[in-house]
Amino acid sequence: MHDASRAAIPARHLRTDRWWLAPAATAAGLLVFVVYSTWRAFANADYYHAPYVSPFYSPCLAANCHPMHGGPNWEIFGSWWGLSPALLVLIFPLGFRLTCYYYRKAYYRGFWASPPACAVAEPHRKYTGESRFPLILQNVHRYFFYFAVLVAGVLTFDTVLSFRDEHHAWGHMGLGSLVFLVNIVLIWAYTLSCHSCRHIVGGRLRHFSKHPVRYRLWGWVGKLNERHMLLAWCSLVSVGVADLYVYLLATGAFSDPRFF
Repeated sequence: MHDASRAAIPARHLRTDRWWLAPAATAAGLLVFVVYSTWRAFANADYYHAPYVSPFYSPCLAANCHPMHGGPNWEIFGSWWGLSPALLVLIFPLGFRLTCYYYRKAYYRGFWASPPACAVAEPHRKYTGESRFPLILQNVHRYFFYFAVLVAGVLTFDTVLSFRDEHHAWGHMGLGSLVFLVNIVLIWAYTLSCHSCRHIVGGRLRHFSKHPVRYRLWGWVGKLNERHMLLAWCSLVSVGVADLYVYLLATGAFSDPRFF
């Protein structure tokens, strides 16, 4: 942004590298996931193939859910709910990621060019940050964290159930079991690497020496936090792959390879 308080440099910036590539790639990646997840959320079909249930539809909170043997079928919303049950669940992981510190940076730069990149002038005349509506609502991130932990717990249960065969017998593992296992590890890693989690574990302490357990946990979460961006992308891809895998099985594209 150019004004009287800044140096009188004719060029908008002095960067000669391809600074636009990173925000453009970020915007493209997020857009692909938004389009795919929106399609799958409203599809209301092909989200269960025993013993796998799509992470987009779990837990299933409506009476119109596909019956899942031993799965998280909680008919909190009765038959009056006629829309896709995924819409009742996705609001929580979506809210968690939408208000995440890293994702804010990603879509602020990628879609709003605020700022486009380091040392590149903003196209906006004014900057108010997150001090006004609606961006002030980003502060609810710490509360979405608790819901994200609950959702991750349910997906952990789904991962355990994936170690069955199509007849619900235990002691079996398919390719889908590995897909679900990788997905839940990445989801937990991303959730626990959250800045809110780091504050909950080690925040508001005057003396770490008096709280050795919390200090150690704070150190572990801090190491995950250093890779928050990587975990954000990896978990986003893994949850999409897990849903796509269930979709392909449910539509009969191929059969789930079984290892034992």
